[in-house]
Amino acid sequence: MKVLRISGIKLALDEPEELLASKAASVLNISVDDIAAMEIVRKAIDARRHKPPHFVYVLKISVRSDIKATAKLSKGIQLLEVNFESQNPHLVSARAPKLPVVVIGCGPAGLFASYVLALRGIPLILLERGTPVKKRTKDVQEFWERGIINSQSNVFFGEGGAGTFSDGKLTNRANNPYSFWVKKILVEMGASPEILTDAKPHIGTDKLGQVIVNLRKNLIDMGCRIEFTAQATDFLIRQEAISAVVVNEKEEIKTDNVILAIGQSADDTYLKLFKRGVLMQAKPFAMGLRVEHPQELINSIQYGKWRNHPQLPPAEYFVKAALPDSNRFVYTFCMCPGGSVIGCGAFAGFVITNGMSNAKRSGEFANSAIVVNVRVDDFASEDRPSEGLKFRQLWESKAFLAGGSNYKAPAQRMVDFLQRKSTGIVGRTSFLPGINPAAMEEILPQFVTDSLRRGIKEFDKIMPGFITEDAHLIGVETRTSSPVRICRRSDGQSESIRGIYPCGEGAGYAGGIISSALDGINAAQKLIDNLVN
Repeated sequence: MKVLRISGIKLALDEPEELLASKAASVLNISVDDIAAMEIVRKAIDARRHKPPHFVYVLKISVRSDIKATAKLSKGIQLLEVNFESQNPHLVSARAPKLPVVVIGCGPAGLFASYVLALRGIPLILLERGTPVKKRTKDVQEFWERGIINSQSNVFFGEGGAGTFSDGKLTNRANNPYSFWVKKILVEMGASPEILTDAKPHIGTDKLGQVIVNLRKNLIDMGCRIEFTAQATDFLIRQEAISAVVVNEKEEIKTDNVILAIGQSADDTYLKLFKRGVLMQAKPFAMGLRVEHPQELINSIQYGKWRNHPQLPPAEYFVKAALPDSNRFVYTFCMCPGGSVIGCGAFAGFVITNGMSNAKRSGEFANSAIVVNVRVDDFASEDRPSEGLKFRQLWESKAFLAGGSNYKAPAQRMVDFLQRKSTGIVGRTSFLPGINPAAMEEILPQFVTDSLRRGIKEFDKIMPGFITEDAHLIGVETRTSSPVRICRRSDGQSESIRGIYPCGEGAGYAGGIISSALDGINAAQKLIDNLVN
């Protein structure tokens, strides 16, 4: 059997997918009956402005080896003979360590590191400072409705990590062979099979929680011990190697191997690791605001006169603008169609925002982060890792004060922000726990607000109508990535402390669900390789 990959097959909005086989046969110049099997590998929507939107497919076609295909490749069509075997993490034989491996953090990096170790039969303990999904969801809802913070159970800390309260986006720019395997596992745990083929897959907040619970149950069945409300409060180091993890300031778990998947909001853990000699460095990150538009407006901008077609999903966008004279760039991040802007209360006295949407993305509003790059020299005169943490906390605390000191977020109409006016007029937004009129000048450094003004005007050139009376800016967005990198060697271990394997967003090597999961897989594989050697 010969397996072919055809990319660029198009379907109009009203054409059914049943036509794909005949279109593929036409490209190959063979009969539809000659196709033994067909599978959709990827499905994307092409919605370039002023042109009819349509779907574009990548297909896997199986034909008998003796079938001679004389392909007719029109513009945009590509044909390859390929091996479609998906790659799974390698499972080499490894001696079981005398002491269990400790994985710290139950986000994507920690969960998938644990999954790979459990597949290998290696004894492990997964520690999570927060609570399970069910309890965590109640605590988050209480914060959104009443402004009551639970410092150990919130949008940042708890089962599934910060991604549990998000859009559940599974996009990843890196061409990693394990990406498909990660999505396959998520489907086995209850995610929609569509994430295997969608060009921009997402699970949705309302579905992701149960997927995470199923993954937890699966890990337990595989022999993984999971402990919640179990914060790693100290690390015992002997002869420049990890010897134990202290949990909740009292229990010691002896171990020679720790996978550090702490997430980027565990400031207290960063500081403890630094105190214990774990080498870190400051790194660039980004900060800005959330922008919210009516979803109907974004649909109109992106789809034009086809905006109400039933086959079209809520429209998305990604825009960026370079400002070379200031060495800055402005870009949108984590766009949530039909979603909500949410408060990420985890620490007393700070306001932090993020975006969230459910599987159907059926909400009234569209939101996205608009952020500006922050260089190390913006917040530190020398390479002190803690300076980046302090810098973002400074602006989060200013947002808390500007919002009324009750966890409401400061908000401003986009047009007022651009005109440097403080009218105090704010329309309806989706933000929970609520908004308070404020000037964005008060809650962000000047280089950020100046860059945002310029960037938003550039966005309006790319997406005419982006600047509108109906758009609001809500602040602040400071946690797109970590301002700290935990240095690691080529064998995956900390540069300064043996047996510690930093990974994921908190280690400064990933951003998002898939890239974090992949980095967790990488850490587990490095650990296994070191056990073999």
